[in-house]
Amino acid sequence: MFRVTVRDHIMIAHSFRGAVFGPAQQLHGATFVVDATFHRPDLDDDNIVVDIGLATEQLKAALADLNYRNLDDVEEFTGTNTSTEFLAKVIADRLAAAVAAGSLGPGASGLTSIEVTLHESHVASASYQRDL
Repeated sequence: MFRVTVRDHIMIAHSFRGAVFGPAQQLHGATFVVDATFHRPDLDDDNIVVDIGLATEQLKAALADLNYRNLDDVEEFTGTNTSTEFLAKVIADRLAAAVAAGSLGPGASGLTSIEVTLHESHVASASYQRDL
């Protein structure tokens, strides 16, 4: 399996509901380093997994409306704990939609899955991988 990873980051604010979250129930900020990894079993006709430039652009686009936002105020997330795991899935789904729309170029049709990892800190991260 071949993989290519591109990276960006977002800065958000949010709060959680539920005792399991302890002090994170209060409004707090987070800066996530976001990795998007694209998988395919074989290289395309140009011997690449995906166009890195287009992948970088589409990751930035997938993050744009999350960056510098209080996620508690985003209608799409009303009533949802916007955990790191949850956000990884949101971003992966947005990237999958970009692949389906052809926004990563024709060579991206051979991609078989996308994995998104959000790094909360140097010691903790969460990922979501989805098939295409």
